[in-house]
Amino acid sequence: MDTPGFLTMSTKELNRLEVLNRALERRLTQAQAAEQLGLSTRQVERLCRRLREDGPRGLVSKKRGKPSNRKLSGKFRSDAVALVASRYRDFGPTLAAEKLASLHGMKVSVETLRRWMVEEDLWVPRAQRQRVHQPRHRRACVGELIQIDGCDHEWFEERALRCTLLVYVDDATSRLMELLFVPSESTFSYFAATRRYLESHGKPVAFYSDKAGVFRINAANKRKPDGMTQFGRALSDLNIDIICASTPQAKGRVERAHLTLQDRLVKELRLEGISSVAEANAYAPRFIEFYNERFGKEPLSPQNVHRPVREDEDLGQILCWQEDRKVSKQLTLHYRGSEYLIEPSPETMALRGRTCRVYADADGQVEIRRGERSIPFRAFNKLRRVSQADIVSNKRLGAVLTQIQADQRKRDAETLSSPNVSLRRKRRIRAARTHADAPLGGS
Repeated sequence: MDTPGFLTMSTKELNRLEVLNRALERRLTQAQAAEQLGLSTRQVERLCRRLREDGPRGLVSKKRGKPSNRKLSGKFRSDAVALVASRYRDFGPTLAAEKLASLHGMKVSVETLRRWMVEEDLWVPRAQRQRVHQPRHRRACVGELIQIDGCDHEWFEERALRCTLLVYVDDATSRLMELLFVPSESTFSYFAATRRYLESHGKPVAFYSDKAGVFRINAANKRKPDGMTQFGRALSDLNIDIICASTPQAKGRVERAHLTLQDRLVKELRLEGISSVAEANAYAPRFIEFYNERFGKEPLSPQNVHRPVREDEDLGQILCWQEDRKVSKQLTLHYRGSEYLIEPSPETMALRGRTCRVYADADGQVEIRRGERSIPFRAFNKLRRVSQADIVSNKRLGAVLTQIQADQRKRDAETLSSPNVSLRRKRRIRAARTHADAPLGGS
């Protein structure tokens, strides 16, 4: 709105004023002015006439300050808001607009309805929503709740590749219970870290984690109707519960530990001259001792509720990948793109058409069992590379790409050693490999 003594003009109108003034001063023809403004000559003639008669105010749009011709009436707005308030109070603007159009014939855009609902306190904009994360008391006993999480970070700065640190923190004391450097967050990584934890401390009451795919099924999976991951199945076998936090703030102790570790542990690794995962894992117990002395709290209760691992609980057999497979009539069994031949015998012949369980560890070693009995077998047509159709979790992508690169180098070496490959092709392979292995920024 204009104030006394002032005139509000848009950038477009100011540009027109400058060009039209030049046209009135005979410094431009009206045709040249029309070409510069992208208007017709007749429109420039009308604008020049307005400028002569009314001055700069004649170039200001007559629509300014007036309601739109397409503005919805006040009655329409009041009726729509009344319907939303009475029947769709808990509906979002999008769904409410759909119901108004389909059930009441009242067509209004989502953003217009959103504005009306905000003005009538029927909807709170996302920017104004405040979620309060109130603190909770620590658990009373050591081993009652162990918060676990992985932290992907440049732990070795520029001395080695980026990797992930798996962190286990006791909720009662904020003490570090386990640290393990791994290539990436994966089920086998957590198997390894959990085994170290159980062998050092025993079995806690429960682990507290985020909603990563290692800990829970995040999508409908017909093959796992119970909704249990391999890690969850292993903990169930050990009679350990796992709880998935709804927000990062809920597992704040391990999240805050990440911040401290990203500061102090990185510097300690630099001072110790550590530049590899193996050296870092060897140093981890020393750092845990220092960290717990500096930041550990005393528990409310002196009781330690860790339970010992029983003799009949084989951690190597429990903390591995397990899947059931059906034995064919030919005594064959398929698992992850590989075929296994079960050794024929009177005992194994009875397994045809029955289900056996396949146990696989991180090194790819496979064991087939039926109940407590191990089944003799041999591998047949085992795949040696990562399938292009494999679906890989984002957190494991780095480790998988490293394995793919190793496989590619191995295949190149096999081709270069073959006498059936031409010298020209070998030269091209060597040149491509040299280019691929060259450091970034090199010539």
